[in-house]
Amino acid sequence: MNWLVADSKGVTLRLHIQPGAKKTEVVGLHGEALKIRLAAPPVDGKANACLIAFLAKQLGVARAAISLVSGETSRAKRVRISGVDPASVTAILGFRD
Repeated sequence: MNWLVADSKGVTLRLHIQPGAKKTEVVGLHGEALKIRLAAPPVDGKANACLIAFLAKQLGVARAAISLVSGETSRAKRVRISGVDPASVTAILGFRD
C-alpha cells in the first residue's frame, strides 16, 4: 500500500486532507494517499487537531501516539502513529490498495 508504510514501531500514513467538509470521514484513495474529509476549517491548526483526534478515536490510540511528520499547512500530510500494526489500520480505516 502506497499510503501506508510500516516499521517495527508503528506506521506512517500518507494522507490527502479536505478541510471544511460537512463531516469527518475517510473517503477513499486519492492518488497514492488516503483521503480524509475533516469537519474543521483550515485555520489556526484546527484541521490538524481534528485529524489527530479523529485518527486517535478510530484507531484506539492516545493522541500522543500520533504525530504530524510533514504537511502542517498543506492538504498533503504524513502522519506517524506509534503502537499500531498495518493490518489493524487497514481493517479499521477500511481501505486497501
